[in-house]
Amino acid sequence: MSNAPAGAAKSSVREQARAARAAARKLALLSNETRNAVLLDVAKRTELNAARIQTANAEDCKAAEELVRSGKLSTAALARLRVSGKTILEMVERLNEVSRLDDPIGIRLATTELDEGLILYKESCPLGVVAVVFESRPDVVPQVAALAFKSGNAVLLKGGAEASRTNEVLVELWRDSLYHLGAVPVDAVTLLQSRGDVMELLQLKRDVDLIVPRGGREFVEYISANSKVPVLGHGEGICHVYVDRLADMDKAHAIVLDAKMQYPAACNSMETLLVHRDVAAEFLPVAATKLSAAGVELRGCERTRAITCDANVRAATDEDWATEYSDLILSIRVVDSLDQALEHIAEYGSLHTESIVTEDATAAQRFLNEVDAAGVYHNVSTRFADGYRYGLGSEVGISNSKLHARGPMGMEGLTTYKYKLVGNGHVVGTYARGERALHPRSLKS
Repeated sequence: MSNAPAGAAKSSVREQARAARAAARKLALLSNETRNAVLLDVAKRTELNAARIQTANAEDCKAAEELVRSGKLSTAALARLRVSGKTILEMVERLNEVSRLDDPIGIRLATTELDEGLILYKESCPLGVVAVVFESRPDVVPQVAALAFKSGNAVLLKGGAEASRTNEVLVELWRDSLYHLGAVPVDAVTLLQSRGDVMELLQLKRDVDLIVPRGGREFVEYISANSKVPVLGHGEGICHVYVDRLADMDKAHAIVLDAKMQYPAACNSMETLLVHRDVAAEFLPVAATKLSAAGVELRGCERTRAITCDANVRAATDEDWATEYSDLILSIRVVDSLDQALEHIAEYGSLHTESIVTEDATAAQRFLNEVDAAGVYHNVSTRFADGYRYGLGSEVGISNSKLHARGPMGMEGLTTYKYKLVGNGHVVGTYARGERALHPRSLKS
């Protein structure tokens, strides 16, 4: 058992948020070496407690299977809930990877001399207190806590009830480490317990700096609509792969299978496949056979169904083009041109991740330039839209917003900046009276 104070010991979410704020002030002052030491200690504890984590997760999954059978939980959510030995190794590696990243705090972004002896510095600093509300995936805990801690932020975590046992063990490992190392209060990492905690959390605009919701569209929209705290998240991951008329067929088949099959429950998996009419007859029958053999339910436009001659390809509806399945379901449309593919993505895309498969450099450049999304790819699976694969160590979430952070959100998204102005008795009146003039010039940071 842990000797660390429990995460739910405080009487209200407000008190827990204020305790997190106090911890954040101390955390921001720690050296990079000390923060890294905590990350490495948590990584070691995670590895040593693998059996304990899996036992807790097995209990969560057993209860979740009943919810799936009763229709109260999706199969995609159950898939995200499961923690394997491989998952734990990935948790450990991501903690270690974040410890190897450069310190994001105190970076001098700009230096401007406003006048002789009057210097303005722009430096990176933590946001302060970040709350992450998420569904199903327990691996969010080490990912988010690592990035928040490394960037000097305290973090409030609220996971779904379906993962409560697993989340409790993972957060306890963090609090154990903080308690025994004594570098910063354990309140730097706190697990909120009940659904009611979320509603209280959303009102704490003076105590929490940012809320990041991770879940389905309705969940994210609900958080955004009801929060007084700034919210950063993505509502949907309707990702497309467009197979162009000059696509390499081997590349196209590999990318399409990976984008759909590598992890169908992820928000960066392909939901709609667009195929140029000139290669549809060559590409689609083979692709449909491979996807069907892998257990994917196919829903196609009329031309897709005619080309595949497959009774297993259901007729796609307008609703299919606008749906994030997060499951083994794929909608397919044959398009007449790159322009039509771009129009389809503009209408149904969710600004997440889009990919073109082509050997035509001009078509690729048009796609990269014209598609409005956080990630736009050429000859690459959409599954690469991930903070770890971007070299960020991990990710707090993926944002399809255009403000503050976009795409996989790493430590940079958890920092802001402050201006530090250093002078020698300078006062505005001197300049207002015209006795002196400001002559700003940039200096090397």
